[in-house]
Amino acid sequence: MRVAIIGTRGIPNYYGGFEQCAEYLAAGLVKKGYEVVVYNSHNHPYQDKEWNGVKIRHCYDPEYKMGTIGQFFYDLNCIRDLRKEKYDIVLQLGYTSSSVWGWLLPRNTVITTNMDGMEWKRSKYSKKVQKFLMFAEKLAVKHSDHLIADSTGIQKYLDEKYGIKPVYIPYGAELFETPAPDVLEEYHLEPYTYDMLIARMEPENSIEAILDGVVIAKTNRPFLVVGCVKNKFGIYLEEKFRAYKNIRFCGGIYHMETLNNLRYYSNLYFHGHTVGGTNPSLLEAMASGSLICANDNQFNRAIVGDDALYFSSARDVAFNLQMVKKCTGAFEAMIAANMDKIQQVYNCENIVNAYATHFEAIAIRPQSVNPMPLRGETVSLMLD
Repeated sequence: MRVAIIGTRGIPNYYGGFEQCAEYLAAGLVKKGYEVVVYNSHNHPYQDKEWNGVKIRHCYDPEYKMGTIGQFFYDLNCIRDLRKEKYDIVLQLGYTSSSVWGWLLPRNTVITTNMDGMEWKRSKYSKKVQKFLMFAEKLAVKHSDHLIADSTGIQKYLDEKYGIKPVYIPYGAELFETPAPDVLEEYHLEPYTYDMLIARMEPENSIEAILDGVVIAKTNRPFLVVGCVKNKFGIYLEEKFRAYKNIRFCGGIYHMETLNNLRYYSNLYFHGHTVGGTNPSLLEAMASGSLICANDNQFNRAIVGDDALYFSSARDVAFNLQMVKKCTGAFEAMIAANMDKIQQVYNCENIVNAYATHFEAIAIRPQSVNPMPLRGETVSLMLD
């Protein structure tokens, strides 16, 4: 079976959750005998045409010149390229900038779309942009043959809104079992004497509230902020907290061994995401033995349940920073329970198998006597 993956900046991952998903999914499918092609931005740091058996196709991406609007043209270029090829399945990871081109997707290929979170809820967007994103969501539903939800919350939302129940496939992670404290030397840290977060610099990731809590707590422990700060919000955060020397903006870190060790040896790991489903960074924190303090919302509780601490305000953050010491061993049961969830449910092999099962179920077979209805027919009445 020949599978194309679009909707990301490319692999190996140098950016975020969808890229991480594409990375382990593509490699895992290749091991199962699939031919997998991942579409990469032309200026992706990795320029080879193959990675771990996965074929890479680079398409022109003008985002570096045009900003966010360039993503729309990059997605168009990917779709124009895949129209020249013959794929059995096209997997779209997300829809924000690709759904406007959905009518161009090849009709002789099965399109299945991972719908990500409720993008139109992101507070960084204006009312006009939020309205567009709601429209883009409808287009993604209309132009997809099948939908994937990475959380039960998103699955329920799409079912209630469109009358279509997506297949539920969460993200995955690999257990981290080889801690190496020497990694901390580069950051001038000692085990369990610092706290941290990893996130894109976006308002809905609660970064400002978390850092406000760090200021209120006055613990003076180093607090690592891992994530690229080159956008407007990142620059604002750096400026706001510049005077607090214990808050360290580390930029993006993409070496998984480094990230795993930083998470493993942290005192508290803060996960502030409020929009979306099963966030990959939360699973990776669970897999690396972090003691997690998460934003209190349905998506995070659906994953970690009672095996995390929670916050709803900066004062909650401060309280946990002042009171919680991972090194006491008082939270070992919570940490072990989260690692067990990774091993039993959210491991990458399970996720790859789930996608493979999904692909086998939806692929159009030549001998089929029940051809698939035209894309969009089942939802067109609800969308009009």
